[in-house]
Amino acid sequence: MFVAFHELPTTARVWIYQASRPLTDAELIAVQPALQQFSEAWTSHGRTLRASAEFRYRQFLIIGLDEAVADASGCSIDASVRFVRELEAALGIELLAKEQLAFLDADGQVQLLPRRALKQAVATGQLRPDSPYFDNTVAQRGLLEAGWPAPAATTWLARYFTGS
Repeated sequence: MFVAFHELPTTARVWIYQASRPLTDAELIAVQPALQQFSEAWTSHGRTLRASAEFRYRQFLIIGLDEAVADASGCSIDASVRFVRELEAALGIELLAKEQLAFLDADGQVQLLPRRALKQAVATGQLRPDSPYFDNTVAQRGLLEAGWPAPAATTWLARYFTGS
């Protein structure tokens, strides 16, 4: 069953998929019916799931699931990954690749940085401990709403700023 993302409880599980580029206005409009249809039809062992899907910052697909209603099963997670792959093909983007890290620049734009360039970006000061980082490992809606993006030094990237 589709629900608006903000109607999911703060304990709802989320999966964040980062696009390889920002979506255009036309793409965002065109993909809305597919997001709603997926959420509406998503099931686990024949049970309807209370779910939502939306894009944020033009670049992040977020799927949310109210696990108090029903948990995601292996088959339902497989179905969500198939849906993400279909979106990749339809939009000509990558959503499942993990080679890029995303930060929010001073102009409010998402900037992608290859993982292999992270140490250099920290060493040159391009990235600072307070740089807003999109930690896509956030797993609950409440955490997403409370601090995403978060200062890089408060995420798993902290080790790059402490020298350890």
